[in-house]
Amino acid sequence: MEEKNPIQVADRLFQAVELLAANGPTGLMELSNSLELNKSTVHRILNSLMYMGYVKQDSDTLKYKLTLKIWKIANQVMRQTDIIDVARPYLKRLAAATGETVHLVQMDDKEAIYIDKVEANQNSVRLVSQVGKSIPLYCSGVGKALLAEMEDKKIKKLWDRSDKKARTHNTITGFEAFMKEIALIRKKGYAMDNEENELGVRCIAAALKQEGAIPVYAFSISAPVTRMQKGREEELRDEILQVKEQLSKEVFAS
Repeated sequence: MEEKNPIQVADRLFQAVELLAANGPTGLMELSNSLELNKSTVHRILNSLMYMGYVKQDSDTLKYKLTLKIWKIANQVMRQTDIIDVARPYLKRLAAATGETVHLVQMDDKEAIYIDKVEANQNSVRLVSQVGKSIPLYCSGVGKALLAEMEDKKIKKLWDRSDKKARTHNTITGFEAFMKEIALIRKKGYAMDNEENELGVRCIAAALKQEGAIPVYAFSISAPVTRMQKGREEELRDEILQVKEQLSKEVFAS
């Protein structure tokens, strides 16, 4: 049996979605002509999109149209764009004041995704982090900051589902020890990544607080260990807590 090119399949799915978005309710024959594919192929594409909840068929006209699932995704992207626009001035000020790299992340299940990054002009060290890449919650400053804002039972559920590996000799892989770390973070109001994800890099991080809701966003200051000793943590503590308070209020003001 001939294998299908997965990229070609994805391309056809998105072409169908884009056509429906541009043209509105469309019949099978019209879609087939526009996509330059036979009807049976287009029918399979539409069935896949209906199964995933992106398309529905009108029972009277038999035409196909997009569902609101596309709108929901677009709305999520717009909210993400909003947070970046609001947070960027704070990140820039932190980077300029500290001379270090500053990140903004969004929680995605048991991981956090980098959604923005600002590097200080005077910093000659470039970190490997990239916007769009993910990082585990259990071994990162931003991740631990997010978890510390949750109830213990929620932390346990995420912990159990995480693929806990000792990325360095400092990675915490035992739940009891991890919860002691969480208790310390709750007391201080911020988290530290003590070379737990990557040797040679330390981070100080805090989650944005929204009363009565699971935390979604966190930010961090990352630096080589040579520039992030105990004294530097104390020096940056007030900066990170101030931004945490101010940015939380601005992002969730409504």
